[in-house]
Amino acid sequence: MDYNNKPDGYYNNVRQEMLAYLPANAKKVLDVGCGNGAFAATIKTKNSAEVWGIEYMDEEAKQAEQVLDNVFSGPCESFIKDLPDNFFDVIYFNDVLEHLVDPYDVLDQIKHKLAPSGVVISSIPNMRYYNAFIKLLVKKDWQYEGHGIMDKTHLRFFTNKSIKTMYKDAGYTITTHEGINKTKSIRPLLFNIPLLFTQMDMLNLQYATVAKFDR
Repeated sequence: MDYNNKPDGYYNNVRQEMLAYLPANAKKVLDVGCGNGAFAATIKTKNSAEVWGIEYMDEEAKQAEQVLDNVFSGPCESFIKDLPDNFFDVIYFNDVLEHLVDPYDVLDQIKHKLAPSGVVISSIPNMRYYNAFIKLLVKKDWQYEGHGIMDKTHLRFFTNKSIKTMYKDAGYTITTHEGINKTKSIRPLLFNIPLLFTQMDMLNLQYATVAKFDR
């Protein structure tokens, strides 16, 4: 899997829109796919929190080690068993679950690492985003790209509905689920006219989800 040829900023992106979902009282946080630790370090400062990270790329993991409390380098699936049970107030998956062979199993396993009131927070690309939708439905094309929804390192593809189903099937209760990074283009609105504006999910590049584990 080629994660080396990513655009500038891929591993040091501070996802401000995802910080909005961070509970003010979260003091122990895990960032899965933490890159060089830029986003997690912001959490550490914002909440005076103990922040752990897991990062697939070794070079970025080494950078994250300089700013976080504990960092694992390698596939997240390899380290779930090493995480303390009932510990984290928040576990973040920012555009990570779609890269995993079995995100369903990962969500099922990692829920036991949440503190009693802890939550998982994720952002996941929306396969029904209008750009991807047009390429598939109108142009009849399925072309992988270097980044974005059709990133060639994506192993799973999700829609609004399938994201919610994945969480519910893993035993979570969703407390927040909404589209983020909406397009400003009018093209999806034009597509919606003959469909009576019933396909408005096409505007959302990703979906942000906050979910708790029903113990």
